[in-house]
Amino acid sequence: MVKHIIPNNLQEALEVLNAGPCHIMAGGTDLMIQKRNTAGTPPKFTKDVCYIANLEELNYIKKDDKRNSIVIGACSKLEDISHHPDVPDLLKEVIREIGSPGIRHSATLAGNIANASPAGDSLVALYLYDAEVVVSSVDGERIIPIEKFITGVRKIDLRVNELIKEIIIPLLPITKYKWVKVGGRRADSISKVSFAGIYLVNFGLVSDIRLAFGSVAAMVARSHELENSLKNHTIEQIIDDLPRILEESNKLISPIDDQRSNKVYRRKVATNIIESFIKGMK
Repeated sequence: MVKHIIPNNLQEALEVLNAGPCHIMAGGTDLMIQKRNTAGTPPKFTKDVCYIANLEELNYIKKDDKRNSIVIGACSKLEDISHHPDVPDLLKEVIREIGSPGIRHSATLAGNIANASPAGDSLVALYLYDAEVVVSSVDGERIIPIEKFITGVRKIDLRVNELIKEIIIPLLPITKYKWVKVGGRRADSISKVSFAGIYLVNFGLVSDIRLAFGSVAAMVARSHELENSLKNHTIEQIIDDLPRILEESNKLISPIDDQRSNKVYRRKVATNIIESFIKGMK
């Protein structure tokens, strides 16, 4: 029989996980859908459920001046994150387009990461910021770059006795950013294509530029090689290099046909978005 366990603190939660595999639930906005059953019947949980939403030890948003980063606890709600003054504007804009107000008042950033969906909007921004995921167990902690934490579609580097403790997001100097979400409607929609881009100009040269796509590959599509090739150039030089940028960007994406869209549309839209971003830099 499946049990629902509500630990009183983080240590108790870690001991529960160490005793055997559990579903970890904070907001549950993804988990409840994945385990849904026919109408009027309980969800199809196959493992015990460890409910951690009540753990204040995991509910925080704080600035780490030593690391020049923002640290977000695993139980912090998306709605709270979207209004926090220290959270990067790009991430706040992304979060405000996730789901409905009701979802954002329950869902967590850690849950969006753990779900590891190709259409997970927050992941696009987190990849750009080189976010790190801190996981905890009775054996200690591990700090994992998000690009390595997410290993595939709904696959993550989380051991059975671990939970996500917090997310570390470096604070980057930015001249301009752009976020684009293409969905079936203006709100409460799952992305067909998403894109985030940021760049920094110093003394007339683009010293940093980062580009990432969501919903067009198994994981967030980002090329460090392409980004590095654009650094230390003027905006005019980057715009002149647009044909190569489009060619390299097209190599990154491998969209699919599904119930929301088709691969031809996704590829065309992704191309239009990156072209608009590059031309809009001037």
